[in-house]
Amino acid sequence: MKIIIVYDNEALQEGLKADWGFSCLIEPENGQRILFDTGASGSILLHNLERLNIDPCAIPEVFISHAHWDHTGGLLDLLKLNKEVKVYIPSSCPKPPGAGKVISITGPVQIHENVFSTGELNGIEQSLVIRAREGLAVITGCSHPGVKAILQAASSLGKVDALIGGLHGFREFDLLRDLKLVCPCHCTQFKSEIRRLYPEKCLDCGAGKVLEI
Repeated sequence: MKIIIVYDNEALQEGLKADWGFSCLIEPENGQRILFDTGASGSILLHNLERLNIDPCAIPEVFISHAHWDHTGGLLDLLKLNKEVKVYIPSSCPKPPGAGKVISITGPVQIHENVFSTGELNGIEQSLVIRAREGLAVITGCSHPGVKAILQAASSLGKVDALIGGLHGFREFDLLRDLKLVCPCHCTQFKSEIRRLYPEKCLDCGAGKVLEI
């Protein structure tokens, strides 16, 4: 499985724009692409997609973690180009105008083979869980429900090996001990502490980062 960071507060590749928000493109093995969140700005999202040679019209699905502007801001511009895209939203998120097929998610659900939603946790946010070769990878938007709650929900599907995305004010660092990979992105407040405690498995995040899991 390949995960390409498209939108983040930092940019790791020349020509990409950094901005407050998050988006990544997930390419599961033997599965179709899923764009996770859309960042804050449509122009920046589309710019970075172009620089990464990703055709927005070739993205069949978008998974929205939660309704905050820095995760949904690029969606309308994407929908103007790709009217056929299927959009998964948590039940608390308003239906995006211009979207064709919208699937509102409340509880945990399987989206595709080896691709799952935790369901909307604490009435605000869902995370994506993907069964990769080495175990489960969890992709988060901002982790508003708490990393512990997200990992517990994902663990019902098996052993979690990787955590990628925004972790906000997360400080329960012991929860990361048994993971093989951590990539704190976007809104994570304590990146330096996570790097200090887990230098062997903590990866830098930023637009242009490619993870092979």
